[in-house]
Order: sequence, then structure tokens, then C-alpha cells
Amino acid sequence: MQSLTTPVTADLIRGALDIETTERGVLPHRLPPKARAQVNDEQLRMAEAQPSGCRIAFRTSASWIELDSVPTKRVYVGAPPRPDGVYELAVDGDVIGRGSVTGGNTITIDMTAGTFSHDVGDPGTVRFDGLPDGDKDVEIWLPHNETAELVALRSDAPLEVAAPSDRPVWLHHGSSISHGTDSPNPTGTWPAIAARRAGVELVNLGFGGGAVLDPFTARAMRDTPADLVTVKIGINVINLDAMRLRAFAPAVHGFLDTIREGHPTTPLVVISSVLCPIHEETPGPSGPDMEALGRGEMRFVATGNPAEVPAGKLTLRVIRDELARIVADRSAHDPHLHHVDGTELYGVVDAADLPLPDGLHPDAATHELIGERFVELVLGPRLG
Repeated sequence: MQSLTTPVTADLIRGALDIETTERGVLPHRLPPKARAQVNDEQLRMAEAQPSGCRIAFRTSASWIELDSVPTKRVYVGAPPRPDGVYELAVDGDVIGRGSVTGGNTITIDMTAGTFSHDVGDPGTVRFDGLPDGDKDVEIWLPHNETAELVALRSDAPLEVAAPSDRPVWLHHGSSISHGTDSPNPTGTWPAIAARRAGVELVNLGFGGGAVLDPFTARAMRDTPADLVTVKIGINVINLDAMRLRAFAPAVHGFLDTIREGHPTTPLVVISSVLCPIHEETPGPSGPDMEALGRGEMRFVATGNPAEVPAGKLTLRVIRDELARIVADRSAHDPHLHHVDGTELYGVVDAADLPLPDGLHPDAATHELIGERFVELVLGPRLG
């Protein structure tokens, strides 16, 4: 049986802002090198290297494809093992195969101690059989929740770099919900659902625990070509208890000012957080529910004091009001700036039917709901 090997190169990868060459292959990054050099947080280093929204794109007549990869998996001390990341193969837009790579590297995270440890492992292989006959456009969606160091592709027919896409580019920044935490597969994250249904090219800068108005993220967005830019702000600022109201408002202005330097007239939509009952009226920080952890369950609780809100501590209700005010003020001079209340994507009524399983993150059905509504409220009106 014929087997052709194709190295994974930058021109095959979509959705990443940088491709790092490693000793074993290439590593997609969702922040550029200059931004990564300014990151002082291990959580964000891990999150930006998890290729949520990234995919390998090519054209081929192959009937089977193999991808060698070195995954980096997360282990949380005291919590149940996480499932392996999923690679999905789409042919002419339809997902027809899924698989995982076992082994690889491991990051062990102790949430109570705030520590990370790293162990190095070996490459593995994911294989997709039974591809349709004839020439076809193929995408391999990379795992949204584990790093994938890409080594090589194998197939029974040549792989050609896909033609440049003529679809509009949607550039998005948000928290772990945008990153796709607790979605079972990479095309099941709400940004991927929305992008595929709206027919747009996704660049997803949703970083688990990393949406705290970092200037280096704003500069990365400023320098990335896009036809629509969206920014989802709120929950990570509270999770980390990162700032009070006095610092929050100028930080939002600065973040938007920087994006506007590179996208002066591009539609820019500011979206507040979806409903999160534990933080609607209670400030952060968030923390693990130790009782649940003792039962082998991962849940989160709010640990702040509501009595401190008048002194500037932030809740989701406070942040939603402030974002609405900021956008209203700025839009008087910026007609391409818009605001969406996140509870229109997932609100009180939705939470009664689809509660957040761990107190913070939506499940697969809720990702589907948010993705559908995002098309209706944002992508359709702005790019339709």
C-alpha cells in the first residue's frame, strides 16, 4: 500500500498566529512570539498553545490520512482524569472522523497549591480511514484543550496546500468558555459552531483563564487581519480578582484603543459574560469547591465578599453595566463599535434548563445554544 509522508508546515495550518519550529515538528501558537515573551502566567502559556480553532487544511484524493503528533495532556491533582483531546477530520465541510492520540507530554496541575509540573513523552498517531473518492478539501481540526506538537502527515495520495480562503475572517477573544472548556470536541466549541454555520474563517483567541485585558493580547489583535473583531470581557477578571472598577474601565478603553489602531473601521463587538450564577452578585476570586473535589468532582465557587462591591469589587452585574456604558460613550464617535449583553447568549431561563455543570463552564448542549445565538445576534448582522 502506497504511503507518502508530508511534513507539517506553516502553510498547511489555519487559525494560528504563529508556528514554532521544534526539534520534533511544529507547534501552533495563538499568540505571537513578542506577546508570549511578555506572559508571566503558566496558565496562559498553556492555554495559548492549545490550538482551539486551529486546523490543518489541504486538498487531496487520499482514502486515508495519518497524523503524528505529540499531545500535552493536563492532570489535575485530586480530580478525575480528563479525556484525551480529539482530532476531527472534515471533508468538504462535513465532519466524518474523530480520533485521539495517546501518550505524549503531561502537565500536572495542583489547583490548591497553584503549581505546575511537566513530564516529556513520545509522539503518537491518529488515523482516519474511508475518505470519499476523488479530490476533496480536507481539514483536520486540532484538539481545543491539549497542545498538539505536529510531526508529520501520511497518506496514500499527495497532499496539496488548500487554496486561500475567500471567506470573511472573524477574530475573537474571550475566556475559557470561548476557548471551549468542557466541549467534547474541537468543532463543538461555540466559536467553531458559529464560524462553521456562518461560513467564516475563525481565529479564536479564547484563552482559558487568560481574558484579563492584557495589552499584549490587544496588540496581537491589532496586528491580525480581520473582517470582524469580537471581544468577550468579564468572567476572567472576576475569576482572578484581577482589578477593581477604578482600574477596569481604563483597561477596557486601552484594550479597545489598541485594537482600533489596526482596525479603525472594522466592525468591533464588545460582549459581556454569559450568565454565571456564582458570580452575578458575588465578587471573585473563584476557587475549587473542596467538598466536591473530595468526592472526585470538579466544581467552582465564588470566594469574594458581596459587601465589598460598593468599594469597587467587581461582579458580573457590575461589569455588564460598565461595558454597556463604555460602548455607549465610545460609539458616539465610533459608529462601527457595538455591544451585546452576554445574557442574550445564555441567561436565566437557559440556566434553568442547562445549568453549568461545574459552576463556570457550559456543556456541549450549551455550547451549541451559544453558537447558534451568536450567529443570529452577531455574525449574521455584521457579516451577512
